[in-house]
Amino acid sequence: MRFDIVTIFPEMVRSAATWGVVGRACQSGLIEVNAVDLREFTHDRHRTTDDAPFGGGAGMVMTPGPIFEAVEHLSAQSAAKPRVVLTSPRGAVYNQRRAKELAAQPHLVLLCGRYEGVDERVREELVTDEISIGDYVLTGGELAALVILDSVARLIPGVLGDEDSALHESFAEGLLEHPHYTRPAQFRGRSVPEVLLRGDHEAVRRWQRKEALRSTWLRRPELIARASLSPEDGRLLDEIRREMSA
Repeated sequence: MRFDIVTIFPEMVRSAATWGVVGRACQSGLIEVNAVDLREFTHDRHRTTDDAPFGGGAGMVMTPGPIFEAVEHLSAQSAAKPRVVLTSPRGAVYNQRRAKELAAQPHLVLLCGRYEGVDERVREELVTDEISIGDYVLTGGELAALVILDSVARLIPGVLGDEDSALHESFAEGLLEHPHYTRPAQFRGRSVPEVLLRGDHEAVRRWQRKEALRSTWLRRPELIARASLSPEDGRLLDEIRREMSA
């Protein structure tokens, strides 16, 4: 899978793409990450990518010309038309469902917004997906683009060492994850739950599911309403409610 991240700060992307899961995936050839310098598509002496907004107002707006040229150049290198993602506070809030959708694409172009945003004609003509990573303000879209890169890359087959890992992470099934423990079994007066030490795989599976439901119900109850729950999940939730009210 190919990721082209269009930015005026390409070194931010190049540095981040050399570490951890993303870095290993690049080295193994499972993904390709390109930091595309937007200034390479300007034609003036100052390599200008922004200008004052028509109608007045504070701040600057990213001009359409360099962005159009960058996307057209990248699209010409692709066998299929890429998905063009703009990171923007106006976008739909990002979630695991959207990450899975993007992971099915062979080529993503991520446009990193800056200043007051981009010229509206970029949205109208080029952008296929407008994404926000949360209801807060960042200086620019680079960090948001890297969040998208990381969350999508880990869903590509072969990227994670354990292929089951992505299936059981938080939000993969619409729920938060269950608690995790490792050695030692006793630490500063706190013990690992006995069920995890007995080797009963069915009991462990049931405990993990119940604790995932408990964690979600307590911390993110709105997810419970949207999750696909089985009859067993309903019984486990009833147990949790009884335990909490006792």
